[in-house]
Amino acid sequence: MDTTQLLKGVLDLAVLAVLREEDGYGYDILRRLRSAGLDEIGDASVYGTLRRLFAAGYLTTYVVPSEEGPHRKYYSLNPSGRSQLKNGGETWRGFAATMDALLESR
Repeated sequence: MDTTQLLKGVLDLAVLAVLREEDGYGYDILRRLRSAGLDEIGDASVYGTLRRLFAAGYLTTYVVPSEEGPHRKYYSLNPSGRSQLKNGGETWRGFAATMDALLESR
């Protein structure tokens, strides 16, 4: 099964989950998603998701100077983002349980 379409539906939630424990910049977030097993995620998808989540008011940003290159823009969850992560996680678990039940009954 091609997971590309599945990823589109859950990328927002995955990015929020990655930022739950630690702030991160774009490439760092991409690397953490891939190391968690979401290997097929493209960098453009992650950067677009970060912009969308920021515009929706779920993330805050700050810039950290880097001695090795351009400054890095860090993203962090704010209270609205934590609430969205909690609600999205509940929705996902309910959906996954429904799909598991459907697949097991066949």
